[in-house]
Amino acid sequence: MNISKTKLFAAAMAVVFAAAAVTDASAALSRKPQDNFIYASSNDPLGLDPALVDDNDSGKINCNIYESLLRFEDNNTNVQPQLAESYTVSDDGLTYTFKLRQGVTFHDGTPFNAEAVKFNIVRQLPENAVAKMSYAGLVYGDVAEVNVIDDYTISITLKKKSTPYLHNVAMMYAAPMVSPTALQKYGNNVSEHPCGTGPYKFVAWDRGQQTILTRYEDYWGEPGKTANLIFRPMPETSARVVALNNGEVDAIDGIDANVIPELEQAGNVILKSTGMSTQYMFFNCDPKKQSVTKDVRVRRAIAQAINVPEMVQSLYKGYDTPATTFLPKVIPGYSDKVKPVSYDPEAAKKAFAELGVKHLSIITYSGARIYNTVGGQVIAEAVQGYLNQAGVDVDVLVYDWATYKNKLITDDFDLGFMGWNGDNGDPDNFLSLMASDDPINNQGMWFNQEYRDLVEQGTAIPDGPERNAIYEKAEMVMAEDVGILPISHPTILAATRPNITGFSIHPIGLTFMRNVVKQ
Repeated sequence: MNISKTKLFAAAMAVVFAAAAVTDASAALSRKPQDNFIYASSNDPLGLDPALVDDNDSGKINCNIYESLLRFEDNNTNVQPQLAESYTVSDDGLTYTFKLRQGVTFHDGTPFNAEAVKFNIVRQLPENAVAKMSYAGLVYGDVAEVNVIDDYTISITLKKKSTPYLHNVAMMYAAPMVSPTALQKYGNNVSEHPCGTGPYKFVAWDRGQQTILTRYEDYWGEPGKTANLIFRPMPETSARVVALNNGEVDAIDGIDANVIPELEQAGNVILKSTGMSTQYMFFNCDPKKQSVTKDVRVRRAIAQAINVPEMVQSLYKGYDTPATTFLPKVIPGYSDKVKPVSYDPEAAKKAFAELGVKHLSIITYSGARIYNTVGGQVIAEAVQGYLNQAGVDVDVLVYDWATYKNKLITDDFDLGFMGWNGDNGDPDNFLSLMASDDPINNQGMWFNQEYRDLVEQGTAIPDGPERNAIYEKAEMVMAEDVGILPISHPTILAATRPNITGFSIHPIGLTFMRNVVKQ
């Protein structure tokens, strides 16, 4: 086989770069043990460019590298300044003017200023956004103009009023500021070369092994208390538990009720918090794909076949609560008047026979997620069992997370599983997903015009009873048309060694680690 000189050179350079990364990583870890905080979770990040990812595993690393104009308070989703010191809103509610913090630099030394903000916004406007920018439309889709007033003042004018806009600006997807210098250097994609303004900067990412961050000594605010953060993917829950019990790692997440006694017996600290999360099953309604679940009668029969409360109690042992709506109870707009399809196995069996449904295919993911601590295969097999009892054969196909996300776009299937952890505390952050034409967000490509019209109305109405009533109606439409099957609202569970303080998981599901201390 002939190999070109170009390929040989590229291979040689890859070895050089890999060696450099290892050297950098070794330097970061060469300090005393209490300087290295090691955090194990079930999955590797998909990437480290906040505009190009939508997964929690990427977000909980990125939130320590990047910052947005606004931020959420430590324990809730109230908005406060971050890279912007203040902001004003025009009388017509369309123009937001931000006064920016001075003296801030990106990790590569690039100054943070109004031009940097404009660069980040323009990069994600509809005419410039690329396929993986799944949050760009949510944050910047309604932007009409971006004007630099001076070095530290920028105005953003929207095409229409947007009640969730300020909450969107505080998110850790799409909204964070990335160094324009780095974006230009790496072809508008810093997934492997992250560069923000946050308290920690990137050192190395050895895929499947670890991601290392080190304290940014020139950070504009209070510096991180621990010198180095190491994120390690460990797909198996049992492996994470053993690693924590043995002191090989300092914190783990993705744990389920079954391992809590063992963790507590080893002296670890269990952290529990109410997340703004929903796990759900979606139906393939994509007109471009083959699936019997495009028929609402089939979707209703599937929902009737599954005893959701029984399944949730069996799998999550009381830590998670059965979901009746897409919105969790802690999100404005939630209504207990919304009722999902009731469990009725005999009606399901009859409907399947009448509709000729004898076989269904399920696609799912391996490993645990923040909204599903037992893992995608376990929930899929539980649903498989209920459908078998209703007379339907079911195939379950399981993939690692990155492959699964691609298969959702490319493959034919009938049912799949996903979850959503709210990014900003606003109901639009949930309900707009199922009004999207993007299969990354609306995985089953369910379409209902009445639902979409209601979601659109809700964005322009101020918070309060009128807005809540619109979202209640939207949820009723979703329930009647069986757009998804809500499954559970999880309790976020994590564990740390007893010598760790300052570690917590924010209600949005991310881990801001500036205050973590390892004794």
